[in-house]
Amino acid sequence: MCYTISRFKLTAKEFLRKKNTKKEITKTMSLNSTPSADRVHIGIFDRRNAGKSSIINAITGQNLAIVSDVLGTTTDPVPKAMELLPLGPVVIIDTPGLDDIGELGELRVKKAYQILNKTDIAVLVIDASLGMTPEDLSILKKIQDKKIPYVVVKNKSDLCSSAENGAVCPNLDSMSDASFHIDASNSIEVSTVTGYHVHELKKLIASQAPEEDQDKYLVRDLLNPNDFVVLVVPIDSAAPKGRLILPQQQTIRDVLEAGAISIVTRDTELKETLSSLGKKPQDTALRQTLEQLGKKPCMVITDSQVFAKAAADTPSDIPLTSFSILLSRYKGNLKLQVEGAQMLDKLEDGDKILVCEGCTHHRQCDDIGTVKLPRWIRQHTGNKDLHFEFTSGTEFPVDLSPYKLIIHCGGCTLNEREMQYRLKCAEDQGVPITNYGTAIAHLKGVLERSLIPVRGSLE
Repeated sequence: MCYTISRFKLTAKEFLRKKNTKKEITKTMSLNSTPSADRVHIGIFDRRNAGKSSIINAITGQNLAIVSDVLGTTTDPVPKAMELLPLGPVVIIDTPGLDDIGELGELRVKKAYQILNKTDIAVLVIDASLGMTPEDLSILKKIQDKKIPYVVVKNKSDLCSSAENGAVCPNLDSMSDASFHIDASNSIEVSTVTGYHVHELKKLIASQAPEEDQDKYLVRDLLNPNDFVVLVVPIDSAAPKGRLILPQQQTIRDVLEAGAISIVTRDTELKETLSSLGKKPQDTALRQTLEQLGKKPCMVITDSQVFAKAAADTPSDIPLTSFSILLSRYKGNLKLQVEGAQMLDKLEDGDKILVCEGCTHHRQCDDIGTVKLPRWIRQHTGNKDLHFEFTSGTEFPVDLSPYKLIIHCGGCTLNEREMQYRLKCAEDQGVPITNYGTAIAHLKGVLERSLIPVRGSLE
């Protein structure tokens, strides 16, 4: 069923908010911007009025966060994608105060804690004149438990007695919990009023950045220079107008990084494209390129929703896989998700299935997650009475016990830490989890074939 969006009269304020949101979305979609999922995520945490917003503005050199003496100015986590030297592309996440009160305040604090699941570097801002509070201690313990690199910023050092001239603020270790220790190398005194240690803070944050795994690639490590890959990209009612989705963009870039060649075609032209390769074409748009190639592709990578057709049209001697499977291999746990796909054969009447998407894209009439997958699963199980629930964006249930199976998207908009967190939650609670690519490949009977190119990741 298709839906139309009603037209509402907007106030000037609402119009500007929607306009700015559109600008942010456009910026995120830019082909020239580093995707948010590939940026280092820096979560900034504090009690209300400890100076978190001032710290954000100081390290970025921009007025990104609203600075106010009013408690609770920041009410929701606010991500900002930007360049932060010497670190590079980052996402800075401004969070609500950890000591917020009331029913709404509790919800805000819960949201702040959720941000830890995607935080690569945590920055805890405390009021240097007060020292560590119970709220500061609570979140710092969680940060350490999750093994997140962190920095403790003792802000407002100018309020201490001549802090900048050698005197120190209250000792962070002088607290009731003697077993708790803060490494001195992870903390720094700062004043956003005078600029004291702001530059040093930026260097300290950068030093906490996780080392990149140089052996992890989307597809580059499966290719050799001058190989060519056929990418199958369906253009249907669900395809975004005027652009390719992020996994397709990233795969093209990774193919280029390998010194290989990508050919992009629709599923409706895949058979013709493959038949044209390896021989002199007659009247095709790829004439000159194909004449130079003169060999069969080393791999076909398809959108998962056309797996069946791609498998039928791709000769058996050409390796076949999907964007979603490659993403699982890149930032997830492919072995765990392949094992999870086996639960599709064991579903019974009344079972609940959770379908999760990392983004909040506009749902189309034949949406893959909410329409196609449930339909295919019901067909696979003989139309058993299955119950589907759906989440998108940052929402992910803490309690997964009601579900017999979780099916997650490839997670192109989620950073690796959050994707790993979700997989670990499912694994710890004993709930099978798979992703779109492995699930659809299993449903269409091509899972074993689709895993051949990535077999090494299953060992």
